[in-house]
Amino acid sequence: MSRSYYVTTPIYYVNAEPHLGHAYTTIICDVLRRFHLLAGLDSYMQTGTDEHGDKVVQAAEAKGIPPKEYADRISLKFREAWPKLAIEPDYFIRTTDPGHVHVVQGILQKVYDQGDIYFGQYGGLYCFGCERFYTEKELIDGKCPDHLTEPTYIEEENYFFRMSRYQDWLIDYIKDHPDYIRPERYKNEVLSFLREPLEDLCISRPKTRLTWGIELPFDPKFVTYVWFDALINYVSGLGYPDGEKYQRYWPSVQHVIAKDILKPHGIFWPTMLKSAGIEPYRHLNVHGYWTVDGQKMSKSLGNVITPDLMADKFGIDAVRYYVCREMVFGLDGDFSQANFDERFNADLANDLGNLFSRSLAMLDKYFGGVVPEAETDQDLTDKGLAVMDEFGRLLPELAFHQALLAVWGLISAANHYIVDNEPWVLAKDSARKDRLAVVMNTLVQTLYRVAVLVWPVMPGAAAKMLDQLGAEGDDAARWFERARDEEPLAAGTKTGRGEALFPRIEKQAKAKKAKAPQKKAKKGKPEAAPAENIITFDDFRRLDLAVGLVTAAELVENTDRLMKLSVDLGEPEGQRTIVAGIARHYAADEMIGRRIVVVANLQPAKLKGIESRGMLLAAVDGDRMSLITPDSDVGPGTKIS
Repeated sequence: MSRSYYVTTPIYYVNAEPHLGHAYTTIICDVLRRFHLLAGLDSYMQTGTDEHGDKVVQAAEAKGIPPKEYADRISLKFREAWPKLAIEPDYFIRTTDPGHVHVVQGILQKVYDQGDIYFGQYGGLYCFGCERFYTEKELIDGKCPDHLTEPTYIEEENYFFRMSRYQDWLIDYIKDHPDYIRPERYKNEVLSFLREPLEDLCISRPKTRLTWGIELPFDPKFVTYVWFDALINYVSGLGYPDGEKYQRYWPSVQHVIAKDILKPHGIFWPTMLKSAGIEPYRHLNVHGYWTVDGQKMSKSLGNVITPDLMADKFGIDAVRYYVCREMVFGLDGDFSQANFDERFNADLANDLGNLFSRSLAMLDKYFGGVVPEAETDQDLTDKGLAVMDEFGRLLPELAFHQALLAVWGLISAANHYIVDNEPWVLAKDSARKDRLAVVMNTLVQTLYRVAVLVWPVMPGAAAKMLDQLGAEGDDAARWFERARDEEPLAAGTKTGRGEALFPRIEKQAKAKKAKAPQKKAKKGKPEAAPAENIITFDDFRRLDLAVGLVTAAELVENTDRLMKLSVDLGEPEGQRTIVAGIARHYAADEMIGRRIVVVANLQPAKLKGIESRGMLLAAVDGDRMSLITPDSDVGPGTKIS
């Protein structure tokens, strides 16, 4: 196993300033970098800006300045944005850097020399917003699917990369490496692209049309296509081909991107690497889009969330926690003030903040803030160690929300531990002083593990926790190592009490609703409640509710809402197919192995041509969904009564 870990964001195009979408990608890359530092790996993160192409020229012209000056301004905004969210990349690359330009030209020459680049004439529909040619079948109603504008027909001579030469190799490579592209839905999407013959890629623009780009080394009358330039940053930033960082980190790389750039990263990039004789990247990790209050971010709507706004208005640690906890990686997510406030108060202020402050307050009151010399209760200690293992398994798989759920399960267990053991009662009985010491020691050791586990996501809050716990200033790997000890905090450690970690967000008072005229109740017997929604016990008994085990799951084609499930209900005739509208809330791969509650005697219905035999039960609160599941591993077909 490699002891190095290299994670990259896409390099962000400088035709627009940083916003929530950029911030999310960069935050989760920083979380991955920090976690692997905890795990003791040589961890390295790269981000940067993509600065060539038509759109940059257009944006610069709109400002009345040269492209380089414009690129300098916007690139600086990205560079300055990340420290405001406690993001600490190891390297920030620009495609105008001389070192990057040199590597791009070197790879172009290498690919050209082995016959994978040729000169030809091409006429096609060109979208200036995407900076790429489209085929008729890729358009929607004759328009670019991303920009909803009609492409311009352009006919010109250009250089082409023989991408088609590597189609069969790429199909085989993806099939031989099932987790090469994750989540699985995006691997399937790339394989779907590859079912059609792969066209060669136009990789140049004539200088008569565009001069703002990297000149082709074998023909100075052309500059290279922005994607053949931009993708190479992942190796040029490491000093390819001879740099020490390239030798250390490639190919142990995790690319993290949004789904809109899947095709360049999933098809262009691996075929370019193959042609250049470079080993393919380890994983391509693809996430969904963020909306704000259910709407796409737009300047005209005034709902664009910038890193400055996020840090100043919401708080750095809270924002990092929210985006990791709220979005299921691979699916779309929605940012709303109401939901943010609710999660902040429930998860951070109540669960974590209250646990931490009251535990240290009791330790201060009963033991002068000193960790007592005592044993720990094994149940909570074992749970803490198990959560560390679970967190360590889930986070590298980009299951951020599940990893945090595991940590909050430990926080919940610690809160229940306080209620069950009532330290305030133990403190009143001098004969039970030893038991009180065990309880308080167990709590502070648990708090240490919680602090270490939340550090990748909330580094500021974790640092405060570790400081107040009196933890020594070890590096991250030593924290993680100590957290695996039965008692990471030594007896006699002096703790302190600081300000609350997460003061509650006070909700604004709701406007009083106008009172509707009420009929006065008649004296005497109270009126019976309306009976329209009342059912009898016999009605309820007609429902066949059973536990089902999901054995397979996949998205229904041409929909982002429906998921097709194979469900084992313990029936002799075999498994059932159920189509459910859960795909915006759950990923297909996380449904497999899950136990659900099914209405088994619902009349079958056809959805998108698929017969669905049953309905699963879920709780829906606004735009949030939670599946109804049994709290133990009961067998498939177990009846609900």
